[in-house]
Amino acid sequence: MGFAQTRSVHRKLIQGTKSEKLSGKRIVLCVCGSIAAVECIKLARELMRHGAEVFSVMSDAAQKIIHPYALEFASGNPVVTELTGKVEHVDLVGDYPGKADLVLVCPATANTISKIASGIDDTPVTSVVSTGISHVPILIVPAMHASMYENPIIKKNIHFLEEEGITFLHPKMEEGKAKLPDIIDIVYAVMKELYEKDLAGKTVLVTAGGTIEEIDDVRFIANKSSGKMGMYIAEEFDLRGASVTLVLGRTSEKPMVDTVVRAGSFGKMYEAVMERASSDIIVLAAAASDFSVVKRKGKITSNNGVTLELIPNKKIIADIGKKSDGFIVGFKAEHSLEQDVLITCAHRKLTEYGIDMMVANDVGKPDRGFQVDTNEVFIVDKDKNVEHVPLSSKRYVAERIVDAIRKRI
Repeated sequence: MGFAQTRSVHRKLIQGTKSEKLSGKRIVLCVCGSIAAVECIKLARELMRHGAEVFSVMSDAAQKIIHPYALEFASGNPVVTELTGKVEHVDLVGDYPGKADLVLVCPATANTISKIASGIDDTPVTSVVSTGISHVPILIVPAMHASMYENPIIKKNIHFLEEEGITFLHPKMEEGKAKLPDIIDIVYAVMKELYEKDLAGKTVLVTAGGTIEEIDDVRFIANKSSGKMGMYIAEEFDLRGASVTLVLGRTSEKPMVDTVVRAGSFGKMYEAVMERASSDIIVLAAAASDFSVVKRKGKITSNNGVTLELIPNKKIIADIGKKSDGFIVGFKAEHSLEQDVLITCAHRKLTEYGIDMMVANDVGKPDRGFQVDTNEVFIVDKDKNVEHVPLSSKRYVAERIVDAIRKRI
């Protein structure tokens, strides 16, 4: 059995525009009667932007909150609102070739969670879950009033379903409500469910972001690093099953991995990295400060000129190279160099520091390096093998870097 697919122009325009992480994946979005159902239009579209094909199923209660036409428009596919002689639930998740890759119940009400736990399938949503539960991954995202979510019977049902292998993404507790997580968090949870876990069992340390050096109690020296490159690398390891610690400098970006160590200064970042020298893989993508200054108390007056002495900091990459037996990857940002010179410089530093791989880029070229969403890199290993990743999104560059590491460990 197959999927009824309606290829609409608007879907083609957005599918895969952010990444291909869900390319080829078929996701059944089961919508229940929570007011949070209004978020499902945005959710369907965001899943598609990462390459997914979305098929929506609605309970009667959900249809009283949003119209099926809205989800049909969002996904470009017909919406299942009742089960007919076409056995839509079997067509979607029956144990046949071409079945869905994931059932996403979002938002899930207390009523639907309890029915699933009891094996009741009297709505299109519960029938889809009942049909696919033995052979299709199921991700449930609850949304309800806080008092309902805290009901010990609901808690017991959630615990029971988790023991049966169903994954829950738990809600945000705000304003007396158990609210849906942010759309980005739901999409990330979907990716984690579907990604191949080819790095399971590996411990990984990734650094990201810039560090600051305080001049006085008001001012500091910083750099232009957004932290995106390192954060995307950490996410890629996380999606692929590794146990990831992200040592994160100054950034406005939201980290998606669970274990984050904040390290806003060079000293804190140095200490955090050295404490985790036993990691299997260490990726030093942060723009740690090259210099520090002697901090002055209070606020320096602006009435007179000030001379600052820049004191060279220790090199994290050099010291961790001496201390760790893990696979160590460094980053080398240069400005306006010829390609062969950039590669030679990266390999020379790799050898000097005794590490395993260097990722080099030229931040003097447009749309590369700091404060942009794209990058071009050259991945250089000990034997001076070079992999060129042309100008691409930083998410894609992160995938290629992790692939290169995976091949060499």
